[in-house]
Amino acid sequence: MIGRVLAALAIVGVVAVGALAGMIAFGTKPAPPPLASVSDPFKRIDYSDLPPIETFRARDGAALAYRSYPGTGARVAVLIHGSAGGSPGMHVLAKALQAAGVTVYAPDMRGHGASGPHGDIAYIGQLDDDLADLMQSIRVRHPQGAVSLIGFSAGGGFTLRVAGGPYGALFDRYVAIAPALCPGAPTCRPGGDSWVAVYVPRIIALRILGHLGVHWFEGLTVVAFAVQPGMENRLTAAYSARLAASFKAHDDYVADIRQGSRPIAVLAGRADELF
Repeated sequence: MIGRVLAALAIVGVVAVGALAGMIAFGTKPAPPPLASVSDPFKRIDYSDLPPIETFRARDGAALAYRSYPGTGARVAVLIHGSAGGSPGMHVLAKALQAAGVTVYAPDMRGHGASGPHGDIAYIGQLDDDLADLMQSIRVRHPQGAVSLIGFSAGGGFTLRVAGGPYGALFDRYVAIAPALCPGAPTCRPGGDSWVAVYVPRIIALRILGHLGVHWFEGLTVVAFAVQPGMENRLTAAYSARLAASFKAHDDYVADIRQGSRPIAVLAGRADELF
């Protein structure tokens, strides 16, 4: 009897392993075609006065990139770009804030732009740690400054993540612009998958393995964006599971808002095609 039970369990285990392996290996989809409504506005921006890349040292020793826009007052803003992008995507907003006297820092989040190899990070939550390291250097320069964290799209979701997380007290206020809170959030319009292809079966399999303490495959791609061909050097066309899980709000984004200890503002456009 015991032998039959063990044999049955072994069969179930083999089937489960095979199912997970299939979900990981084949649970993908093609990236959406280039989305002009997202990419075209950036083509009209004048980047001739884009500040040069500077770097700060993260806790793992990596030199991560950012751009700075010196202001004239005590107010400081850190701008977080959207998915697939980088600091140049925040150039127009940065200049507007600078014109109002605000000192602005716009980082290339790790895995984007000039901050390391595109599309991957070392562990879930590394972006939070990177931001804390950037803030440490900013506070040296602006010990009494009122610092706002302002994020756009995926950066807006990340902003809410930070507001409700262990680093929430690092900033004096938070602004989330058209934050990406999908899937399932009431802010998400139908057709949001025109920008990103989500590898749902692979994500499910990796989460199951993660609960079992297996993290070997979290460097695999789980989302792909509708970026134009030939832009891979400037944009990040796909995210690993580690990066995708880190550059967003927590799954319970409402808890992020409730747990925030600083003022939070959310801005959304009625004509935004995604959110």
